[in-house]
Amino acid sequence: MEVPYLRQAVDPTTPVRYAYGPDSHRRPGVPQGTIVEDELRTSRAFPGIGHRRWLYVPARYEAADETAIMVFQDGWMYLDPGGEIRAGIVFDNLIARGEMPITIGVFVDPGEPNNRNVEYDAAGDAYVTFLLTEILPPIRGRYRITDDPERWGIAGGSSGGNCAFTAAWLRPDRFRRVLSFLGSFAQMPGGNPYPELIAATGRKPLRVFLQAATRDLNHDAPEHNWFSENLRVAAALAEGGYDLRLVLGDGGHDPNHAGAILPDALRWLWRT
Repeated sequence: MEVPYLRQAVDPTTPVRYAYGPDSHRRPGVPQGTIVEDELRTSRAFPGIGHRRWLYVPARYEAADETAIMVFQDGWMYLDPGGEIRAGIVFDNLIARGEMPITIGVFVDPGEPNNRNVEYDAAGDAYVTFLLTEILPPIRGRYRITDDPERWGIAGGSSGGNCAFTAAWLRPDRFRRVLSFLGSFAQMPGGNPYPELIAATGRKPLRVFLQAATRDLNHDAPEHNWFSENLRVAAALAEGGYDLRLVLGDGGHDPNHAGAILPDALRWLWRT
């Protein structure tokens, strides 16, 4: 595959914006999945904290014996058809052409009030336990979702990106396909544990897609550097023999590049 030449910006302060391909737009004749919203008003894991969530059910759901499942953090931002990511539209297009499996999408907003960083940046298992014991059981009771962890994915960006990685790292018996955009490993309490953990731990059965940006937060600083911490995680995964893809963009801490590459990221993540 030959990639077309693209002239790079000379001025490092010039904003870079990536164009969206056809799979990020509605295509004529492609059936649309249905979206259902509900709310979990409190939880056992996070008492007094409520979560909004959206369920994406693909148009071809009835044709599947058992479906794959993929959980997205910062749910509505990733599902919003007028936003930067447009995951529902991308799911419609890729599922219709068989470029990803028939997949139930679960889009969960962080807890309110103000619980995002508590949930997403922690290195412990509270959040993944919350997903597996509170968010997903009612959905699994209504829909035919596979037990095969190779067909369970989890995704997010910024703090939601390192949250997705943490969930899969701790529970590879459930989540094995990981999508992290601009992961905020740099702001995890106590520092980013993963370069050392990955090196010291036997290889886990994970497939990981990482996206990082050369002008992410503190990209030129010696500490709390979002760009370099993503590179450190990627290097440890590469050295550990993981099924890894790292894609670098030339933007900042925003979802534009993630949205532009989401169709290719999902094709790679779900390839057989």
